Amino acid sequence: MKRIYPLFIVLLLMSALRSNAQNAFSQLIKSGPDDAAKLLNAYAEPLFKGFGTGMNSGWTNNTASAKKLLHFDLRISATGALVPVSDKSFDVTKIGLSNHIGPADPGQTITPTFAGNKSAPTPTLNIYDDNHQQVGSFQMPSAKLGIIPSPQIQLTIGLVKNTDLTVRAIPQVDFGNSVGSVSMIGFGLKHDIIQDFAGKKAAKLIPFDLAVVVGYSRLNMNAALNVQPDQGAQPKDNQQATDFSNQHLQAHFNSFIAQAVISKKLLFFTPFLAVGYNTASADVGVIGNYPVTTGESFTGPTYTTFTNPIHINESTLSGFRTDIGFQLALPVIRFYASYGVAQYQSFNAGIGFGF
Repeated sequence: MKRIYPLFIVLLLMSALRSNAQNAFSQLIKSGPDDAAKLLNAYAEPLFKGFGTGMNSGWTNNTASAKKLLHFDLRISATGALVPVSDKSFDVTKIGLSNHIGPADPGQTITPTFAGNKSAPTPTLNIYDDNHQQVGSFQMPSAKLGIIPSPQIQLTIGLVKNTDLTVRAIPQVDFGNSVGSVSMIGFGLKHDIIQDFAGKKAAKLIPFDLAVVVGYSRLNMNAALNVQPDQGAQPKDNQQATDFSNQHLQAHFNSFIAQAVISKKLLFFTPFLAVGYNTASADVGVIGNYPVTTGESFTGPTYTTFTNPIHINESTLSGFRTDIGFQLALPVIRFYASYGVAQYQSFNAGIGFGF
């Protein structure tokens, strides 16, 4: 069971990041550290937002009711974040690129993001040296996924005083150089506040459950990269590093959510509504030495080696979030489904068991 979640993460998210990094990053890095960071950030923005949306899903367990002492629930679910039209493409001339890079065709400047239209054309960008002489070009990457997936597996256990503890955890799992490693830790607390005011008679006096929920999670990822000099390129001088074996992508994603949840149990069926505030952040670094063609000599192109050229650290989500859905509790087995409205709309569904 411990390996189900890491496997999903690697296949759905890590592979997407890494395949893009391997196939497209080697092109984006040609624009130099500052411009490459802007291009990568604009291209991957819906991926970061969508994954933050998914990490903040599922903490309510689709009910405001707290479990009895030491009763537990183990659930596996998946979230799909829906990317709005505004985040499916961007204009490469509107993100503050330097004069060292520009579209080959001034009439073709719109490019899809990670979650854009897979069949949309991608512009070619030219690279210029300090004298504005063209030294190379590359094509922007195409879109990869239309919906950003994010699976969850979590264990919830009832504590004292109408409080639940939810844990999401993955010890570091190394899948080798071809994929990378992933680890995760997350904690959530839910407290049914009705009984704080109405005591043991709450179920008779008040026809619904009301709770407050908080959840925090952090995902760590590491994946190898392989960006080599352009064909025929030589270091511009003897000060340039020529060892590119230490290249890798290092990423940390953090998320936090706080919500008030109301629900009503109707036999086996429990509808719920949750309203609150959620945040998410991404810290992505490209570590190692990377060769970037920056000029020409009598013998051909020359490259400059940049060390740790890209670091993206930003808040990806910040705002109110509403979730509506239900829990269907059969003997031992439970089914969950919900729909979330925030910066990105999302849907979540899963299955669990417990008592």
